[in-house]
Amino acid sequence: MTSISEVVLELGSIELVGDLAVPPNSEAIVLFAHGSGSSRRSSRNLAVAASLQEAGLGTLLFDLLSDEEAAIDARTAALRFDIPFLADRLLGATRWLESAEELGDLRIGYFGASTGAAAAIVAAAEEQRVGAVVSRGGRPDLARSALARVTSPTLLIVGGADSPVIAMNEEAMKELRCEKRMDIVPGATHLFEEPGALEQVSDLARDWFVDKLS
Repeated sequence: MTSISEVVLELGSIELVGDLAVPPNSEAIVLFAHGSGSSRRSSRNLAVAASLQEAGLGTLLFDLLSDEEAAIDARTAALRFDIPFLADRLLGATRWLESAEELGDLRIGYFGASTGAAAAIVAAAEEQRVGAVVSRGGRPDLARSALARVTSPTLLIVGGADSPVIAMNEEAMKELRCEKRMDIVPGATHLFEEPGALEQVSDLARDWFVDKLS
């Protein structure tokens, strides 16, 4: 089992807490961008991360907001839909990884959920080093201006019972110019809470990252 270490990401004047896991001989790492109102402790993201670790991929799950910012957002919801702000945090985490001597040579992927997927798309459009993106139940409509600029192979995973989000992702597929694929998990709703749904997400994400980051 891969050990997980708590790390502090110093991004200018802000410190963000993360959980870092890098299996022995890993050649790639996936950064997770959680959805609105969530955190690095998202049970769904943790399940996907465990699957990636078993496949030999490193993972970094971190809080996109500081404790003070999270408290403000809990009252006002002012930051959870600020996609440029969240994308900048993801880019900051990427630069933090690149500056870490023991991690700087790892190939990088982004996994985003819900609004975090929009942040991952915007960040990938800016960071050419990102080798793959996976969106789970994502809101690519919130990243529309960035879609055509993404060069990273991108996988969109959507629940079969999540009709509004299916439509949003179908529109995004038309605008993406990179290698792309959309997979629908039959019967799954937005949070993939149905039996076996999250396991399908984990398998799809693992296979995509292993293929594109190898």
